[in-house]
Amino acid sequence: MYRVHENAYTNFMTENTVTVREARAHLADHINRAEEGVPTVITRNGAPVAAVVPISDFEALEEAADVMLAREAEAVLAEGGTTVTMAELLADLFTEQDGEAA
Repeated sequence: MYRVHENAYTNFMTENTVTVREARAHLADHINRAEEGVPTVITRNGAPVAAVVPISDFEALEEAADVMLAREAEAVLAEGGTTVTMAELLADLFTEQDGEAA
């Protein structure tokens, strides 16, 4: 599991923490803050469970995850890992779903 390295951004996020109830009551305010670049952490029973973040931050996180997954795939291929066709992958996925439904 990867952890976000503690930096000014994560410290800033923890300063803007609200409960689920507070977030629900003032959602528009938290969205407006996110548009201004200010994230809000939402907690339930004192534990962080979600965050309202600027869309640019979310997109950067998605891109970073894609890069990380691509690097992992390249490493598997470089080590001579096995590959499958898209058809084989889909067949396996649907077989798993059918098996779980039974």
